Parts: sequence; C-alpha cells; structure tokens
Amino acid sequence: MVAKVYIVYYSLYGHVEKLAQEIKKGADSVEGVEAKIWQVRETLPEEVLGKMHAPPKTDAPIITPDELAEADGVLFGFPTRFGMMPAQFKAFLDSTGGLWRTQALAGKPAGLFYSTSAQGSGQETTALTAITQLVHHGMVFVPIGYTFGAGMFEMEQVKGGSPYGAGTLAGDGSRQPTELELAQAFHQGKYFAGFAKKLKGSA
Repeated sequence: MVAKVYIVYYSLYGHVEKLAQEIKKGADSVEGVEAKIWQVRETLPEEVLGKMHAPPKTDAPIITPDELAEADGVLFGFPTRFGMMPAQFKAFLDSTGGLWRTQALAGKPAGLFYSTSAQGSGQETTALTAITQLVHHGMVFVPIGYTFGAGMFEMEQVKGGSPYGAGTLAGDGSRQPTELELAQAFHQGKYFAGFAKKLKGSA
C-alpha cells in the first residue's frame, strides 16, 4: 500500500514554497510513499498583491477540503502573521468544518513548517498556535524533535526551524532559505513520510 503524504502550503513571497519543495524531496525518498504539493487559495485581490510586489503563484493545484481527506498524512506550511498562521491558511482550515463533523482526519499524522521575518518573530509560536487546529480534527501532531541532529544545535549561523518543524527566516524578503534550512526541510519530509508509512501499514 502506498502512503499518500500531502504538503499543503501558503506562500506570499516564495519562502515557504521552497521549503515545501524540499520537504517533498525528502518524502519522495521514502519507498512506498507518494508525496504531492498543494497550495491554499489566495484571499487577497490581485490589486493588493501587486502593491505588495508579490510574485505570481506557482502552478501547484489549489486544495479543497475533500481532497485533504484523501491524504494519509499532511504537512502544513505557512508564513507567520504576528506569531500565528496567516488569514489565507486559516480561511482554508475554517472551510474544513465538514471534515470536523465526520472526524475524517482523525488519527492521521500532521506536521508543520513555517517562515518568519526574524528569529524572534514566531519560529515556535507560529507552530504552537496552529496545533489547536490539528487537535480539533483529532490529528496526530508529528514534530521533528531533535532528530535532525547536529543541525539543531548550529550556533555559527542564523537559522530558522525548531523542534516543531522546519523553518526559514525571510528578513526583508530578500533572504532565501539556506542550505541548512533546506536540509532540515528535507529531513522533515523524510522523517514524516516514514512515520506516515508506518502508521498506514499498521492500520
């Protein structure tokens, strides 16, 4: 049996998208796992996005609640807004009431990854405040803990990420995910996919 891992993200300037792509590579490295990237619908009008100098969206498909229920495990990714997920992602989760009523996601593993502007801008609170969404759906939160090894203790360079999940720092928008941050994202994808595969195999 193939375990389906969905990587669902929202990205305004591309930082979270790059983490998502690396997470997919990690998940794809696990035999018996099929990973797919999705994005949530943008809620800002094109006029506003233009004034914000946001780049065009990728061709990743827009996910619906029904499609979310098809996954055996889901990794959710988003940038922070004052230490929490942005309105675009919250709007999508608010649309999953039907799944909540039937508990269609209950027992499925879920992970989180994120982007913030600086080190003190929500690298942990963005994930921590998102866990409430998983809890109400009965999902099993799968953090990476310290399984990334020495990379978790790196002190010589500025880096994102935490035991909650992979992360990056966007700064003023010009900073891109570093090799270390991308390596952590790859690790999260691989680690999570292995967990999802084991859980599906034991069902």
